Amino acid sequence: MIAIGCDHAGLELKNKIIDLFRKRGTEFLDLGVNSCDSVDYAPIAVAVSRKVLDGSCTLGILCCGTGVGMSIAANKMKGIRAACCSEAFTAEMTRRHNDANILCMGGRVVKETELESIVAAFLDAPYEGGRHARRVAQLSAIEEENLNF
Repeated sequence: MIAIGCDHAGLELKNKIIDLFRKRGTEFLDLGVNSCDSVDYAPIAVAVSRKVLDGSCTLGILCCGTGVGMSIAANKMKGIRAACCSEAFTAEMTRRHNDANILCMGGRVVKETELESIVAAFLDAPYEGGRHARRVAQLSAIEEENLNF
């Protein structure tokens, strides 16, 4: 199951992603919002991050105006590796090499013609481990403030 959430600026993008989920047969948990009324993005980023961290969702997707605010907020959560992506290659590589667990995108940035390929690249790419595992472990060490790598 994929957790998904947005602020007001990411609502239209979130709804398009939900349409893609339905087309793909992907189970999802919509953590809002569902209106264009202005809201703060940090609480939504935390809600999606918690679902990924507690294991009830395997991955998450967050949408705001640029994707940047959501990625910053999500990355404050220990164990989250959120990547802001606006094209498919980066979305794929962040899963393969960084074991990213949340994709962040901007409703004002992502081209509609590229949306499906970005989402598919992120959801379908496996984490490769191997030489990348050491680097992901270093990210965890930073979270623990154990910088002896």
